[in-house]
Amino acid sequence: MKFIPSTRSRRLAPAYIAVATGLALALSACGGTTNTSSTAGSGGATSSASADPNATIKEGLKVAFLPKQLNNSYFTVTDRGGKNAVAEYKGTFSEVGPSEASASSQVSYINTLTQQGTEVIATSANDPKAICSALDEARSAGAKVVTFDSDTDPSCRDIYINQATAEGIASTQIKLISDAIGPDGGDIAILSATANATNQNAWIELMKKELQKPEYAKLKLVATAYGDDNAQKSQQEVQALLQAHPTLKGIISPTTVGIAAAAQYLSGSEYKGKVQLTGLGFPSQLKEFLKDGTMKSFALWDVEKLGYLAAYAGAALASGQITGAEGQTFKAGSLGEFKIGPDSTVLLGDPTVFTPENVDQYNF
Repeated sequence: MKFIPSTRSRRLAPAYIAVATGLALALSACGGTTNTSSTAGSGGATSSASADPNATIKEGLKVAFLPKQLNNSYFTVTDRGGKNAVAEYKGTFSEVGPSEASASSQVSYINTLTQQGTEVIATSANDPKAICSALDEARSAGAKVVTFDSDTDPSCRDIYINQATAEGIASTQIKLISDAIGPDGGDIAILSATANATNQNAWIELMKKELQKPEYAKLKLVATAYGDDNAQKSQQEVQALLQAHPTLKGIISPTTVGIAAAAQYLSGSEYKGKVQLTGLGFPSQLKEFLKDGTMKSFALWDVEKLGYLAAYAGAALASGQITGAEGQTFKAGSLGEFKIGPDSTVLLGDPTVFTPENVDQYNF
């Protein structure tokens, strides 16, 4: 899973460097607000004919971030990164969104942003297709659409900012739970977010494939539960998993809300230290659970930089620097230069694995 500049990659625990290597994406050290090179390629959402790589970012761009849900700590941090980027290029930032992460809950917000003449919409989709019609209308009205964290169907947006490769995220989580449980293996479960989340479902399918490897023959996935990125529901699902599967040895929760809820429940229960927990979470939320023995390790990308990159990609699109075609490049402020890959996808970088030994080095 990606995500972070090379200085953070160097901090990865040695045991996990092999996992992270396959995810790395080299980032240029230079910053700036203009693009100095562009190469047209196949697979982009639009033609590169109208791109001007030397165009400057327009001042006053109206940029809106539409997360899966408001008051979700993960999106609070990603949107903060987007807000910082918009301030750097002197745009106007707004954040709107639903209070619950249901499949169609984002549609009305997209329609309102379209009516307001928003020039860049950056969104993490609750469902890959449910918001497509609304996004198509927004694009027809002139908006550029950037997805991050969780994609729509590629035809519905201009660029997708991928926090990490799905394969890397899956392999990291399986390795972490295997290391935590130990060589004897055992039954494991997954605590996901919503049942329709594009990224969650992709990771789960790849985790299932990863479990087929000989080195994980002693691990058995017995259940997948959905906490809907709601802390209370996530805890209820943890309780249900433990009751339904008394031989459970580990839980993987690839969602920051789910893993925090699971850690809180396990830390105060008889299962602390007996049922291992890993997944994707914030160091600031999970630090105490690493140190009290509830968890041994977990992982995540630099969430704030994910939002920052999404905001710069939107600005590059809206300013005509890029069109989203494969092979084009753009500069994302202090993060440097990025190249657009197949299906108009941009990769943030490689993951950081957090352990009791290194977690104090991070403050997000």
